[in-house]
Amino acid sequence: MTTHTRHLLAAIFLLILATLACTINVGGPELPPERIPVSNEAVESLQQEIAQALLEAVDGQVTLKINETQLTSYLAQKLAADPEAIFQEPQVYLRDQQIQIYGLVRSGNLEATIGIIVTATVSPEGKPVLEIVSVDFGPFPVPDGLRAALTTMITEAYTGSLGPVATGFRLESIDIRDGVMTLTGRIK
Repeated sequence: MTTHTRHLLAAIFLLILATLACTINVGGPELPPERIPVSNEAVESLQQEIAQALLEAVDGQVTLKINETQLTSYLAQKLAADPEAIFQEPQVYLRDQQIQIYGLVRSGNLEATIGIIVTATVSPEGKPVLEIVSVDFGPFPVPDGLRAALTTMITEAYTGSLGPVATGFRLESIDIRDGVMTLTGRIK
């Protein structure tokens, strides 16, 4: 074997090892160019705004405004608390009556960008109803159980942020536009 052939085989071998050692991105939807910052302060401000909205209730009427930074930070904090979470680096956009959630899904050395579009409505009982409109999981088909798991995760994250308000609270409307979700309801 010539020296040139040995060098070529060594380079190919090193390239294969480097590829195996790295995370391989297998694609997915393109992330919006605007990144939502994540901070503990945003989660604290969300909790303070919930408490303030309850204090300022007029005749039992409560209005709460949640912005993209607060919701993204809250979801990131919830996911960080779960060591087995495969969904990471969430970005939540509140646009055109939709909750648009993007992030990375990692499993082993593979990662894919995921995009989830959710609509939020109010049930006749005054509870939030979240419905996944679409899931873009890159080149892979969405596994059957993933849609149900995502619905559960999103519902828990969403209703968890409203935990202090939920007891004795009847939701009347949800309006999502321009980076803000406005929840209006009444304390029973």
